[in-house]
Amino acid sequence: MAQDSAKQAIDASMRSAIERKDVPGVVVLLTDRKSVLYQGAFGVADVATGRPLAADALFRIASMTKPVTSLALMQLIEQGRVGLDEPAQKYLPELADLKVFESFDPATGAYKVRPASKPATVRHFLTHTSGLAYPFTSTIWRDYKPRAGETYPFGGPLLFDPGERWHYSTSTDVVGRMVEVVSGQKLEDYFRQHIFAPLKMDDTSYNVPEAKAPRLVAQQQRGGERMDGAIELQNPQLGLTIPSPIGGGGLASTAADYGRFMRMLLNGGELDGVRIIKAETVAMMGQNHIGAVTVPALKSALPRSADFTFIADGRDKFGLGFLITTDQVAGKRSPGSLSWGGINNTFFWVDPARGVAGVIMMQYLPFADAKALATLDAFERGAYQFIAAQQ
Repeated sequence: MAQDSAKQAIDASMRSAIERKDVPGVVVLLTDRKSVLYQGAFGVADVATGRPLAADALFRIASMTKPVTSLALMQLIEQGRVGLDEPAQKYLPELADLKVFESFDPATGAYKVRPASKPATVRHFLTHTSGLAYPFTSTIWRDYKPRAGETYPFGGPLLFDPGERWHYSTSTDVVGRMVEVVSGQKLEDYFRQHIFAPLKMDDTSYNVPEAKAPRLVAQQQRGGERMDGAIELQNPQLGLTIPSPIGGGGLASTAADYGRFMRMLLNGGELDGVRIIKAETVAMMGQNHIGAVTVPALKSALPRSADFTFIADGRDKFGLGFLITTDQVAGKRSPGSLSWGGINNTFFWVDPARGVAGVIMMQYLPFADAKALATLDAFERGAYQFIAAQQ
């Protein structure tokens, strides 16, 4: 009976988030190593039409693509086709002779670059320690304009020498490009053959088939220049196709499909008798690969993201494709849990110590919106109460 009341408590907290208009719609799923323990869908899939949100709704999961891309490269590393500590330029010649910002004048845009002190390795790109950035995580990248005739692969000069710091970046786009070059397949084809088909993740793809269009959740955002108003539709809406898929984002998926991906991780690379990667490789992905470097909470440089307040500033670590939780917060995930999110406020965590994983999907900007994070927090706390009630 305790389990029923714990389930009802999650239902109630999600419903109240909708009633308070904190979020327009949310799908949540909790799984252990064997099966789905809880799932629920609440609110609407489209604020303009009021179309109800269903459990099988398709969300653009954005940066929750990154763990999939990282796993794909780890499959190739496991096969000996790529070396973790080899210079990435061995596979992508455009990464030779990377340049680092020596100075940048925000007033004039004038900048100086110097050669990087060492080549960036495959590991640097899997851990966001390459020196690359994003325009929304760096005011320099947001504001700099390359001089005539200068081109920089994957978005711009490095902010620092490889391995020196952690900075959220286009690094996973590099990882995706490596998967394509080494495998000789386009990312969508590689993912389908080596990850999605074996795991029966039949609803996960970059390009959404026409027949599934009615299941796609509308892209929404808070109104106003600073994205701090009521939630409205984005204009224009993204189409069903992604012309050139990249490793850093772009997949559409469902809570159930991502639940299968998480369950495979909980089971050390295997799901329903199908193994896609070795247990020791999964274990390695979940270890700290940034040494004494730590993951800082980042200030956002664009309205499409709030500050990265979901990170334990200067204490969290990073593995091969995952944030690693260091602290035990009462009622929440265990230390050693793996997680990340997507810019439209989709989040997941995998807790190997407790043998459970959760995913929550919303679909609006800005990322890390305080009300989205509060809804994630309520779901996570409810999830651990549910697990405690089972025991």
